[in-house]
Amino acid sequence: MANYYDRYLRFRGNGQVRLIPYLKIDKSDTDLYIVFDKSKMRMDMLSYKYYGDANYGWLILLANPSYGSMEFEIPDKSLLRIPYPLNNAINLYEKSVQESFDNNF
Repeated sequence: MANYYDRYLRFRGNGQVRLIPYLKIDKSDTDLYIVFDKSKMRMDMLSYKYYGDANYGWLILLANPSYGSMEFEIPDKSLLRIPYPLNNAINLYEKSVQESFDNNF
């Protein structure tokens, strides 16, 4: 995806920002799995490697909620799910956002 994707766009409006709820990225048959090497990997690097853009580390973190929301909390040698490909992962994110709106707003 060549253009910047604003993941907060739907949470802003009328000069306000809504609280962003917990969002789940559903699993897909096309997802990739890697073993995290804490000494060599960061979310921006993984994002660039798999998506061609360093700005989607947040998407990988969302796909791995058991490790928390901060990459330094991910234990070494953890199995990480990379939602793949990017356009599918963004669609799953948008679906999760819509479901959150339907259930909470």
